[in-house]
Amino acid sequence: MTSPRCAWVSNDPLYIAYHDTEWGVPVRDDHRLFEFLILETFQAGLSWLTVLRKRENFRRAFDGFDVEKVAAFSDERIRELLLDAGIIRNRAKVNAAVTNAQAFIKVQQEFGSFSSYIWGFVDGRPIVNHHVTVKELPARTGLSDDISSDLKRRGFKFVGSTVVYAHMQATGMVNDHTVDCFRWNEV
Repeated sequence: MTSPRCAWVSNDPLYIAYHDTEWGVPVRDDHRLFEFLILETFQAGLSWLTVLRKRENFRRAFDGFDVEKVAAFSDERIRELLLDAGIIRNRAKVNAAVTNAQAFIKVQQEFGSFSSYIWGFVDGRPIVNHHVTVKELPARTGLSDDISSDLKRRGFKFVGSTVVYAHMQATGMVNDHTVDCFRWNEV
């Protein structure tokens, strides 16, 4: 018998593995935070499962999510990415990935790490919610509004409040597993 999961998880093995091992687990490593930021940027307007299915292609296309390398992508490299059928080929999102890498580095320089910056919004501790159903899960909050505004002020693109909240959920800044989910207590 399987343990109960959040109701949003489909039967897709990739989705199950993501839910069971990654979603909501606190991430404090800048490399992983950058990866999630890029993936969330590309997810805007699409399903997360679509992005997960292309994750390895994104990893390859974006040099293993090496922030320094992505920040230095040339116009030629961007044109090559727009021809890569393995990723989501949206010019604005590809350009945003490069811009966000550059802004990410500036945040690292100012705060010592992106992790220090982003986790500072929650005083270094995950927000633990007590949602009973997935219908209670917000798409955005006042806090994600504030973080979104600050990121935009720092030059980030495609970081609306909904994208920021999804990033907060993915990286464990907020535990939005429903209380009946076996992961709620674990993370």
